[in-house]
Amino acid sequence: MIESYYVPIEEVRFEEEIKQSRFISFVFPVNNADDFSQKLADIRKSWPNACHYCYAARFGAPDNDVLIKSSDDGEPAGSAGRPMLALLSGSQLGEVGTIVVRYYGGTKLGVGGLVRAYTAGVRQCLLDVPKREKQLRYPASLNCAYNELNDIDYLLNKFDAVIIDKQFGATIELTFEISLSQWPLLMAAVVSQFQGRLRLIALSPRLQ
Repeated sequence: MIESYYVPIEEVRFEEEIKQSRFISFVFPVNNADDFSQKLADIRKSWPNACHYCYAARFGAPDNDVLIKSSDDGEPAGSAGRPMLALLSGSQLGEVGTIVVRYYGGTKLGVGGLVRAYTAGVRQCLLDVPKREKQLRYPASLNCAYNELNDIDYLLNKFDAVIIDKQFGATIELTFEISLSQWPLLMAAVVSQFQGRLRLIALSPRLQ
């Protein structure tokens, strides 16, 4: 299982005309089906009366072949959605979607021509889209005294952990997420600084 992957950080668009048909291609960040459906609805509204709105999306990591979808939207089977999805897979991006809007110009392109037309714009968008690296993080927790909180905050920040919950009682219970590579480094630092007084608890099998 991969521990990090790249994701797009903003939408890009590419437009071209092929044999009088107009193709408008979009690549954008998306991580769930509901957000993708909203994006598709927005594009349909912004670009009305097109003949086809073909699409592909990968909602998870690049190696996750479950959270994917594609559609030819009325074009011949296999001429749009699947080739577009293949480009997303080849890009090694995660949490990415693409939609291509086609305004028909009166000339049939054939299946091969459609594959080339639908993938050309997506390929250009994938070259242009800005991206960032995303580290996979896993949950863990610890309890500390109030006078230890500043030191714990410093260590969590040092090892790129993200606090997701704080519970205040007789002690403070912190729940946080951390990458697999940083977990043993954090454990060693906590043991060294607090001389075994604090115990980190892994809440994911990946950290155990």
